[in-house]
Amino acid sequence: MDEVEVVVAHTERATLRVGDVFLKVDADQARIDVEVEAMSLAPVPTPEVLWRKPPVLALAALPGTTLGRLGGPSTASSAAWTAAGAAIRKLHDAPLPPRPGRAGRSIVALAAELDDECELLVSNGLLPADLVARNRRVAEAALRPWTPAFTHGDLQIAHVFVHGDEVTGVIDWSEAGQGDALYDLATFTLGHEEHLDDVLAGYGTDIDLDVIHAWWSLRSLLAVRWLVEHGFDPFAPGCEVDVLRSRV
Repeated sequence: MDEVEVVVAHTERATLRVGDVFLKVDADQARIDVEVEAMSLAPVPTPEVLWRKPPVLALAALPGTTLGRLGGPSTASSAAWTAAGAAIRKLHDAPLPPRPGRAGRSIVALAAELDDECELLVSNGLLPADLVARNRRVAEAALRPWTPAFTHGDLQIAHVFVHGDEVTGVIDWSEAGQGDALYDLATFTLGHEEHLDDVLAGYGTDIDLDVIHAWWSLRSLLAVRWLVEHGFDPFAPGCEVDVLRSRV
């Protein structure tokens, strides 16, 4: 019998791997609904849905390996990063899904969430006030009008699989929906600024780099407290706190 590998687990959801099958257990079935729908609509390779029996979704493993993880080096080639940029552009150019996603929060709602989070980061003693304030100013550039695109919403490099220089699939679509395309690009390159040019070469259009930098700050500010509370370490080398420090 294959061993059971815990891929990720926290109070909201867990993902287990048994051989070539991934079992996603989620207390919120709406997230699974979004994931299944998004995978059926996305014009890029996604895992095959094997079966679904709430609260479990079974997915087939993808070929290849991930581009890497936040806080660790990427062993993928520059060509693989460029191919990923092209796949992201293909997704963003696709017909819009029916509902907003994680990257589609309104400017007003996002600004309010950011201000509340910045206050909590300081009052709880998680980050120095000057670091938070400087990154809050950088984040301001992300709070601008944008044209809705088909976005993944959680496009970490660990969610993109490649074989050689070819993208073989994208996983974890529970945050997908209409949203700001630059949110995806910033999430994908977070902590791997050295590959931004490769990604943009594949993406194939001019991008406002100030907005990418703003999303790096904004996403990191919003993530730190959640990560700490769910047993992850945003203070590890190369992770969210280092990203915030690199912006100042």
